[in-house]
Amino acid sequence: MHTNPTSPPYSSLVAVGDSFTEGMSDLLPDGSYRGWADLLAARMAARTPGFRYANLAVRGKLIRQIVDEQVDVAAAMNADVITLVGGLNDTLRPKCDMGRVKSLLTEAVERLAPSCKQLVLMRSPGRQGPVLERFRPRMEELFTCVEDLAARHGAVVVDLYGAPSLGDPRLWDVDRLHLTAEGHRRVAEAVWQTLGYEPEDTEWHVPMPATVPPNWVTRRAADARFAREHLLPWIGRRLTGRSSGDGRPPKRPELLPYEAQA
Repeated sequence: MHTNPTSPPYSSLVAVGDSFTEGMSDLLPDGSYRGWADLLAARMAARTPGFRYANLAVRGKLIRQIVDEQVDVAAAMNADVITLVGGLNDTLRPKCDMGRVKSLLTEAVERLAPSCKQLVLMRSPGRQGPVLERFRPRMEELFTCVEDLAARHGAVVVDLYGAPSLGDPRLWDVDRLHLTAEGHRRVAEAVWQTLGYEPEDTEWHVPMPATVPPNWVTRRAADARFAREHLLPWIGRRLTGRSSGDGRPPKRPELLPYEAQA
């Protein structure tokens, strides 16, 4: 391990959020999820001896739960970098009070920004398709709030929503809600560059080469599988007030040297 004199002087990272930051659906052979935050931590650790990392994100969390369960814990760690991505699960609910969501996001930023050297916010990526179109106005309202908060509190914003590559359905898992391993790799690169590190992939935002689209039968089969395996269970959880993250602990709850749990 070595210290690169041109790298930013960040020696610790805490990630706060939901399934996007937990790493779904970047699945490892042992059944756990990796994701962009783990990839980012590995890169930062390779350049900074003693680098420490915590990931408090848990799938399914709404912004109220992120504020209640993660924000104070993250602030107390006094890390150099904190990433905060939340509120998107709220926008996908049939009933969503955007005023309340923005108020809670503001509360989170106001508590986290003073506790770290650099707070990182994001305009989350959006997959092309009818789901995004239905919820786009809420998402864009959320992202406007993100931009305003960043300007007021000295945070940086990673614009994943505006990256053409991340709208490509091929970078999304079969559940159509979570990125593939390649999608997470591109997000890690985007955050890496936003933090001021030397780019390793200057083309992360560029669309993938075109391929022959699937035929009608293949598309219908994929739609049926999606509805059976993902959409119906998701609706069931909404109707019963359950979450995929209920009872699930963060995968890296303590700020420890990265190698300790790598």
